[in-house]
Amino acid sequence: MKIKDKLKIKHPAISFEFFPPKSPENENILYETMDSLKGMNPDYASVTFGALGTTSDKSLEYAIEVTKHLDTSVMMHLTCVGFDNDTVDNILSELKDNNIENILALRGDIPADKVDLVKSRKFQYASDLVTYIKNKDEEAFCIGGACYPEKHPESVSMDKDIENLKIKVDTGVDFLVTQLFFDNDMFYRFRDKIAQEGINLPIVAGIMPITNYKQIVRFTDMCSTSIPQKVIDRIADKSDEETAKIGIDIAVEQSNNLIKNGVDGLHYYTLNKSVSTLKVLERLKF
Repeated sequence: MKIKDKLKIKHPAISFEFFPPKSPENENILYETMDSLKGMNPDYASVTFGALGTTSDKSLEYAIEVTKHLDTSVMMHLTCVGFDNDTVDNILSELKDNNIENILALRGDIPADKVDLVKSRKFQYASDLVTYIKNKDEEAFCIGGACYPEKHPESVSMDKDIENLKIKVDTGVDFLVTQLFFDNDMFYRFRDKIAQEGINLPIVAGIMPITNYKQIVRFTDMCSTSIPQKVIDRIADKSDEETAKIGIDIAVEQSNNLIKNGVDGLHYYTLNKSVSTLKVLERLKF
């Protein structure tokens, strides 16, 4: 089922994100994670995709496994930067052959040693990918787009970022998924601002339960997401066990507030682990 249709019938829709594991041991952990989360009856799940297609085969493989283990719709991330038409056509064909009809269209990171290659190819931005897919077969895929409540790390300003988001949305995006964030007020301001600019799509909020202080600082540094001081004060100098417990409390509080304020969906970045996400959803009564 297409995610845009799920977002019309359930508020909020609940979803999980996974990434292709790199070892047999981690693969077993992923399968255990999916099996333990199945009881939460997610509305869909997503699988990430490496820059320049570095995990394309594995992404498709695990996207198929997600549908088996969770018995739900799956959305495969698709990064496009540096791709040519044939590469995209082959991926879209494989998705169709496996009845995967949801895509998160992304530019993807540009490796420092591949800048010239990327500039020589057709797909420079996520909007190029969305346009291409829609022109090939407008009804075949439901397409999600990424958005950034604190602006994209490479954007010069929030206004410019929203201008670029509007371009992407106008090419045919069906819904939006946010980068992870911890400040709901910032999300609400972003939601209001893009609505003023004529962007009126469902917005799914990206939530990452904190399990380790150093890890979350590393993640937020990579994606230019801020951690409110009140959150830092609660987890700084705590043991990993204490941090994980507090992280669950924070995620529950954040999720409840978002639900209260009419969020369209909650997308949990699981890091291929289930314990924290499972406890959050149990406390949310999902």
